[in-house]
Amino acid sequence: MALPALTLSLQFGDLQDAAPHRAALPRHTVARCIRHALDADAEITVRIVDAEEGQALNRDYRQRNYATNVLTFDYATEPLVMADLVLCAPVVAREAAELNKPLAEHYAHLLVHGTLHAQGWDHETSEADAEEMEARETEILAGLGQPDPYR
Repeated sequence: MALPALTLSLQFGDLQDAAPHRAALPRHTVARCIRHALDADAEITVRIVDAEEGQALNRDYRQRNYATNVLTFDYATEPLVMADLVLCAPVVAREAAELNKPLAEHYAHLLVHGTLHAQGWDHETSEADAEEMEARETEILAGLGQPDPYR
C-alpha cells in the first residue's frame, strides 16, 4: 500500500543554536515520519521555534502560559489533512536529555504525535483514548525502526 502524498513546508524560527535541530530534522526524515502517521493525503507545515514563540502560541491558542513540546493546529481532515505542527526546540532538547534519548528520536515521536492530533486523535479526552493513541504511536514508530517512546 502506498503512503499518502504529502506537501511539506519545513521552517526554522530564530533559534539560538539551530545546528543540532537542523541535523536532527532533515527534510526527508520529517516527511517520512509524517507520511507514516497519515491516513490521507496532506499539506503540513512543520515549524521549529524558540521558547518565546512556543510560549506565546501555547498561551494565545491554548491558554497555557508555558512552552510545550508540540502544538498542532488542524484546519481540515477531509478530503485533505491540513495542519501546522509547531515544535519548540528548547523543550524538545530538554525532554530528550531527560529521557536519555537522541534528539532525532524524540523529534520523530513528536512528529508522529502531532500528525495524529491533526487527524483527530486526542489523548486528553479519556484514559482509553490516551492508551489507544499511545499504541498507535508505538506501532507507527516501530514501522520507522524507532523504539517504543513510552518504555
